[in-house]
Amino acid sequence: MSRRKKIWNVTWRIVVCAILLGWIFNAIFVNEAKLVAPELGIEWEQLSKIEQWETAWQIGPPELWKTVSSVQPFPFAISVLLVGVTILIGVIRWRMVLEVQGLHLSFVRTTEISFVAHFFNSFLLGSTGGDLMKAYYAARETHHKKTEAVTTVFVDRLVGLWTMLFFAAVMMLPNLGLLMKYDRFGAAALLILGMFGGCSILLTLAFWGGVSKLWPAARRYLRKIPKAEIFERSLDACRQFGPHKSFLWKSFVLSMALNAIVVLQVIALAKGLGLAISPKVLFMIVPIIICISALPITPSGLGVRENLFVLMLAAPEIYWMGSEVAPMTSRLSLSLLMFAGSLFWSLVGGVVYLCLREKQHLREIAQAED
Repeated sequence: MSRRKKIWNVTWRIVVCAILLGWIFNAIFVNEAKLVAPELGIEWEQLSKIEQWETAWQIGPPELWKTVSSVQPFPFAISVLLVGVTILIGVIRWRMVLEVQGLHLSFVRTTEISFVAHFFNSFLLGSTGGDLMKAYYAARETHHKKTEAVTTVFVDRLVGLWTMLFFAAVMMLPNLGLLMKYDRFGAAALLILGMFGGCSILLTLAFWGGVSKLWPAARRYLRKIPKAEIFERSLDACRQFGPHKSFLWKSFVLSMALNAIVVLQVIALAKGLGLAISPKVLFMIVPIIICISALPITPSGLGVRENLFVLMLAAPEIYWMGSEVAPMTSRLSLSLLMFAGSLFWSLVGGVVYLCLREKQHLREIAQAED
């Protein structure tokens, strides 16, 4: 890919991110300004559209900050801690993937690499951009199995995504009423089911194959493409996971536990903000939002995630009896606080990255002197 094309691909995604964030923030600020305008003696309807927007961006940010800062410290601390737990569970799962390939990295080393990947996830595309750095460091850990090491990152992400999609699909069953009543829920459910179907096919082909049986010439054509040897070694590496039933079950159970903890993080934040949202609904909505935000549309899923939280938490049925629909600022705050917890551990990952770079630099100097 040419440099100009790479710049274009990054630029248009950043622009989309800015548009989505600007859209949702402007809508919320306008709504908040419209509500408080009578108290401030402002005749809202007499203002032009430009004046309404100017007023909204004067009143809205302080109101949003008031909502975000109103979160109770203990639930917020619990949510941040739970994010760290999910990272550590991810480390354990990745080590299991590495073991299948005969790659033995220490827990400390895999933790360091995982935190670095989490750091890069904060600004690379989608919520999986840090996997590029994870693959880079994994490849540096071995001289004879670089392709296999990189493949483990792909497999780890594939298993994680498949289980999250499965988790979301299962939780749709007790929430069928919402899916049937609201088009936005139905559309999101169809997208998730489509992603689940596609991911299931990809996982099946990766772990057990089958294309060569239906199309015997497939391997011959594969060998004709550029870097064919790398693709073939990657496929052979993926095939090693299918026969390992113990790995499949253990990684499935571990991933489902990780998914549940992610939802518990949001439940803790909702409680901290005083939002009476049904946990049953959050166990469906949160995985849906995470899976859609993982698509490489905007850096770290910003804008996509916020719009989805504001849109999907607007249904009265998801709140406990007698509770009103949460204001738009509270729904947006829930998304921002969720990202803040992840950002905290990204900063930890940034420190780890700087330490790793310094350690690598000193190692290269020592090798050059030898």
